[in-house]
Amino acid sequence: MEDDLVFAADDDSQELSGELARWPLLIVDDEEEVHAVTKLALSGFEFAGRGLEFVSAHSAAQAREVLRERRDIAVVLLDVVMETDHAGLEVADFIRNVIENRFARIVLRTGQPGQAPEREVIRRYDINDYKEKTELTAKKLFTVVYTALRSYRDLLALEANRRGLLQVVQASANLFRTESVEQFVQGVLEQVAALIYDSADMLYVSSSVATVREGDEERIVAATGRFSELVGSKPQEALAHFDYHNLTLALRKQRNIVTPEHFSGFFESSGGGQHLLYISGPATMSRPDQELVDMFLRSVALAYEAMLHRIEIESAKRDGG
Repeated sequence: MEDDLVFAADDDSQELSGELARWPLLIVDDEEEVHAVTKLALSGFEFAGRGLEFVSAHSAAQAREVLRERRDIAVVLLDVVMETDHAGLEVADFIRNVIENRFARIVLRTGQPGQAPEREVIRRYDINDYKEKTELTAKKLFTVVYTALRSYRDLLALEANRRGLLQVVQASANLFRTESVEQFVQGVLEQVAALIYDSADMLYVSSSVATVREGDEERIVAATGRFSELVGSKPQEALAHFDYHNLTLALRKQRNIVTPEHFSGFFESSGGGQHLLYISGPATMSRPDQELVDMFLRSVALAYEAMLHRIEIESAKRDGG
């Protein structure tokens, strides 16, 4: 397996790559200066290869409007006293109990700690941190946001793992239907994506799908992240140029390729089926992670072909009977 995991050093490893989405950080405060200072203190901030997208709200009402529209907010820096003495607490309640967002990390910031005693607030509201504005130096703010994002990332990974496991369980109930086979692959792919936190944009392509569908071209069998809507599509038609180039890089090289921008895996079964796995994102994968991905590609490719072969046999029996 070691020989299959190659760090590309030639020109192909320097291909264009997609820009990673930034972590959305919502600043809720009625003082414009607080917004400016926060953005300045966190300028250049980076976590897991991604910077911050600053989103501003100057009142509780604006915050609720943003949160209704943006379910991807990762961290909320939330002032307590705005329109009312407890406006921030009402926003926290809105996040958890109205729109039922349990993933966004809420950091309560207050300039008047007496208005919302820390112990009472933590006990009554599902917040993740409580800070007085006077104690939030640039260094401490960096630490608070970094810790909150790490927690947010881990929660998303757990949720993705749960969804993947659910699909595997559902598909296992009826593995001899084509759609269940592909659901099984999708579920396993989502679990692998969850294990590799920073590389959730994944594609699995197989030419074996031609055995049960018209045509002889590759199809995207399973996908996660920004590729999720492309399942069933032809990769050459559905993908941007740099993604398609990177996807097929391992096919051209006939081996797995790891670059600072992507992982491109290739496996050809004894039956001639060709399988590709593409992970778009920074190469923060450890060697064990890379071996896990390689194991996924080989194991799922073989299982997928075996399942499709059995489907063909069962179908032939029914047609012959």
